[in-house]
Amino acid sequence: MSSKSTPSNVFHCPVRAGLFSELSLRAGAKAIADYAIAAIAVATGAVLLGLTPSAMAQGAYQSSSDFAKYAEKLRESALSKMEPRVQISSTGRATAKVGGRYPWKTNIITTVFWVGEKPTARNPTPNVASSWDARWMHTYGGYDDPDPSRRRGFLPAAFVPQQNPFYIALPYNDVTRGTTKPESRFVIPWFNRDFERPGKSVCRSRWVAIRKGSRIAYAQWEDCGPFRTDHWQYVFGNERPKPNINGGAALDVSPAVRDYLGMSNKDVCDWKFVEFHEIPVGPWSRYGENNHFVQNARRNGERVVNRR
Repeated sequence: MSSKSTPSNVFHCPVRAGLFSELSLRAGAKAIADYAIAAIAVATGAVLLGLTPSAMAQGAYQSSSDFAKYAEKLRESALSKMEPRVQISSTGRATAKVGGRYPWKTNIITTVFWVGEKPTARNPTPNVASSWDARWMHTYGGYDDPDPSRRRGFLPAAFVPQQNPFYIALPYNDVTRGTTKPESRFVIPWFNRDFERPGKSVCRSRWVAIRKGSRIAYAQWEDCGPFRTDHWQYVFGNERPKPNINGGAALDVSPAVRDYLGMSNKDVCDWKFVEFHEIPVGPWSRYGENNHFVQNARRNGERVVNRR
């Protein structure tokens, strides 16, 4: 689930507008539509939902109007990032590409976690279950052993995972006790597009990019943490991570992500949300019932082959 925006900012480009592709124009129009929906939701959300200031602000804001103003700034900031990048080909024809709308979170303490991990002093929560799947280890297909000697490529050597081995955790959960948290509709940029029903997460399986040096891995958000599940101001806003017993760690990554990036079990990385169409094919696109690459291949009638 991150100034004041004017529509002209979205379409600013150093070449004439007639060179934009139809895709780019549609993307820009969608940004304006998203902004309009966001503005209406922010202006009327508290009244329609009957939310109290304490429920919306979670103690960080004095009134629902203060919270709404902050949420509107987050949404506008995300939309303003969507500015076309134009490249001129050798034929003189312009190709407009919409840049990523989400900013990088930089210099984040990053730790490694894995499906089936047992609790320790620095990680008191066992990972046989996730925040969204009480049978996560069963769904995944087994223990995602982090020991490099027991891995084959980016997979555990003992089995082929039934979910994407490229997964991460972030310290926010948009659902609690079977319902959707009240602030989520205001702070999650894609909420209006993806919301289906109360209690179903719009964050689960969301794609992120993780960067270390010149390497970038892509992974899906499959659990919440480390340590907390309420820090939306960091996950979707501009706040820095809160202190914790693990040095302020605010991103957990799977062994596959660790190995692809060449990182240690505790390192410093950058991360950002990405849209599915922005993700290149790579080792993160090959496995898993939750993997949108695999799902699309099956819908298109392509044969999906899991190779070790």
